[in-house]
Amino acid sequence: MGQKTKLSRNRSLPIFPAVLGASGAAYRCEDYRKPARAGDDAIYAAWLKSRTVAQASGDHIAPGNHRPFNHTTAQLAHELCKLCFPDILGLFFTLHPWRTALMIILQLIRGMFPAFRGFSHAVLIDELQSMIISGNFLWLRIARFAATEMIRAVLEYFIDYLASSTENIVHTSARFLIEYKQIEQRVRLDIPTLSDPTIRDLLHESDLFVRSFGGGSSFGLFSIFDFTRILVLTSELASHLLMLSSLIWTGKHYSILILSLLSALLPFTISWLRNGQAYSGDFDNPYEVYAIARQERMRNLAYSDAYRPEVLVFGLGPWILQSWARARRAMIGLERRQVADEHKLSDQFWSYTNSAGLFAAMQNLPMILLVQSSSASLGTFTLYRNSIQALFLTARSLVMTLRLAFQGVFLMGAFCAALHIQPKLQPAADKVVRYKRSLRGMKIELKNLSFSYRNDREPVLKDINLTIEAGETLAIVGPNGSGKSTLANVLLRILDYDSGEFTVNGVDIRKYRPADYHSHVTTVFQGFSKYDGSVKENVGMGLIQELHNPVALQTALHLAGAVDFVKALPQGVKSKLNTGGKASGWFHNPPSEYVHARHELSGGEWQRLAISRGFMRAHRPEVELILLDEPTSSLDAHAQNSLFDTVGKISTLPTGERIKTVIFITHRLSTARRADKIAMMERGRIAEFGTHDELLQQDGSYAALYRASV
Repeated sequence: MGQKTKLSRNRSLPIFPAVLGASGAAYRCEDYRKPARAGDDAIYAAWLKSRTVAQASGDHIAPGNHRPFNHTTAQLAHELCKLCFPDILGLFFTLHPWRTALMIILQLIRGMFPAFRGFSHAVLIDELQSMIISGNFLWLRIARFAATEMIRAVLEYFIDYLASSTENIVHTSARFLIEYKQIEQRVRLDIPTLSDPTIRDLLHESDLFVRSFGGGSSFGLFSIFDFTRILVLTSELASHLLMLSSLIWTGKHYSILILSLLSALLPFTISWLRNGQAYSGDFDNPYEVYAIARQERMRNLAYSDAYRPEVLVFGLGPWILQSWARARRAMIGLERRQVADEHKLSDQFWSYTNSAGLFAAMQNLPMILLVQSSSASLGTFTLYRNSIQALFLTARSLVMTLRLAFQGVFLMGAFCAALHIQPKLQPAADKVVRYKRSLRGMKIELKNLSFSYRNDREPVLKDINLTIEAGETLAIVGPNGSGKSTLANVLLRILDYDSGEFTVNGVDIRKYRPADYHSHVTTVFQGFSKYDGSVKENVGMGLIQELHNPVALQTALHLAGAVDFVKALPQGVKSKLNTGGKASGWFHNPPSEYVHARHELSGGEWQRLAISRGFMRAHRPEVELILLDEPTSSLDAHAQNSLFDTVGKISTLPTGERIKTVIFITHRLSTARRADKIAMMERGRIAEFGTHDELLQQDGSYAALYRASV
């Protein structure tokens, strides 16, 4: 899992090879806990402090809420900008160095367009006024000025078009990279890390930052790219101020001023009418439907707590990331083609010409007769009026942008801090010990081990002492709520323990990387996942590298006794299954014409698929621990016996030598008799431990439970 995810195999838009190169190995960060940089803690501290300054009691404001603007938050925003902005901007320059530089230059040039446009219109109007007053119309001169103005408008349009196209390419690449980093970071986090409320708040604000690239943030349509708007608006504001300071207008043309202001509303009215159509979000493209479903399905797997144990144990992180990236690239390609189809070049040009003010300038021509006798220049008046209006609009836009930028800084800080979250189960790099196979199964020792869930006063596991020799089979029994499944999650390294000792093959479990340890383990969870997909995908999740290996799939189905009912499905292993909406990849219901028939399975059939998933790797030589949590709760007695016979064959060589340690949790004491040792749990403790016969001789809780069950 330390290998680089080979996303470059997939077809993609030309903008993405650089993205993948900048992102590096998709799952490399899971290999070990990397030492944090000095600035990483400072970023987190500044972000956390920004959430407390608004509350006199020191309580945190809700994640996503706006920070108040005061001296303290301004200092924190400045600190976060110094720590985060260079890294974020560096990522974008790494993606497209010359395009990013060109984007900034073109944005600054665009900022000067309004003032230059107003000056050009003023010169044209002055010439027309002079001709009207003198009565000497030089049509050739008029045509030359009109042609010059048209050339200026066309050049301005194409510069604006080039700037927009460049920004779109850079923005799309950056958006993909930011979302890629977000999914990458999510799939590597473990359950103890995600159970921290502060970490969850940090991730929530990090998600808001990522969503801002698509215009989905509660802070408004603001992303890191909108920081360039501050420079553009500032330069535009300065150009208008400079233009106004150079004008000297002493006339009192209030009526014309009012008329000019009213005429200025016409372009905005036309723009509102042109864009007044409601947005249609219908899915009218089957490829778009598939891409949306696929990417949201992968996002669901990355975010859902219900899937987290199997995502970690079966090492699904890289596959989720790769599958999401493939669907996301396809979706972005469809979006770009749709934009190109909906916005024709001619429509853009005339819309731009209208918004650029050419029509507004022409509306001033009727006023020439009103000022013929005036000493004031109509062009000067027009320039003054347009500059005043633009100054007002620019100042308003700048204030709104600065307000959004101030809040966006804290989201950027949350994103940067979230990138450096270290999973709590990951050992430090200098303490890592690689797992060494014993070829006889795992030897597991627990000494005085205790565990409690966050905010629970009473420990769920109390002073657990347990030794499982390599190759032994242990049955864990006990009443509901006694801590059996919690102990299983601790043994699987899904949960960490609070105190005591936990060693595997004589090595402290905390020195193993979870990914390394999980590669030598397989399991069937009591609350197993039902993946939104086909039979093939539900089984293949157990060993994602063999997902497309029909032999491996059939072997797993055969071992679990699931071959017959899978063959009976209309499309066999390719049949789509109905999960009851639990694992749907849709945020909204898809159109009915694109919904394929999905097949219902019984509880026992679903359980056989979950067992098949665990058996995808159970027979492999590197797997030395098989842990089954109530694997036969929905199976009949015959199927139960068949399953444990299969487990016995997998864990034993033909010579009779044990090669795998087996732990299973069960309520059926007739099944527990198969085990070498039995652990009877009560109220979080191992009350009794021994063989079946030994526990019967003790005549304790196990004996009473056994007699009641028999």
